Amino acid sequence: MSKRRVAILISGRGSNMAALIEAAAEDGFPADIAVVIANTASAGGLAIAQRSGIETLVIESKPFGKDRAGFEAVLQAALDARGIELICLGGFMRLFTADFVNHWYGRMLNIHPSLLPSFPGLDPHGQALRAGVKISGATVHFVIAETDAGPIVIQGAVPVHDDDTADTLADRVLAIEHRIYPRALQMVASGQTRFEGDLCRSTSSGPHDQALIVPSEN
Repeated sequence: MSKRRVAILISGRGSNMAALIEAAAEDGFPADIAVVIANTASAGGLAIAQRSGIETLVIESKPFGKDRAGFEAVLQAALDARGIELICLGGFMRLFTADFVNHWYGRMLNIHPSLLPSFPGLDPHGQALRAGVKISGATVHFVIAETDAGPIVIQGAVPVHDDDTADTLADRVLAIEHRIYPRALQMVASGQTRFEGDLCRSTSSGPHDQALIVPSEN
């Protein structure tokens, strides 16, 4: 089976981008990172992608102002020119129009640092701490017009400690993000996911008796 051609869209440091690039370099991975596109020339992830030998492209979004469709037309042309089949958002700080999202439905992934549908939007770690949850984590989902929504592909959980700050919790969740995003891309690129209505189901299975209990039973 030929590898699916993937574009990663970034706005900043690109830590999840780096995890995806590393995973895709492994033998047998079903996707190829064809291009990394940033909407700002100052995105730190561009240098990482370049060092990995991956094409990078900057499409500045600021000149377009509120003209999202104008920006997306240029972006779509770049994606079409490279035969892109899947998009992974890696800290891409620009909202899309419904038309663009609908065009890429089932082919565009995003990662959010909470166990959605809990704590969408800004400051998810602060939201989690203020709610007093004992478990948090990260979610990879397909993108829909509603922010931080869409069919969930995979989630990973971590314990929340009583002395956590938003920063310490973010560090723990980030480690999980770097594990589950490559797994999600692998699942989607290899056809291990399917839609049932608004839900994403997986044909892959693992142990069903694993439990994360916080505080622990011991």
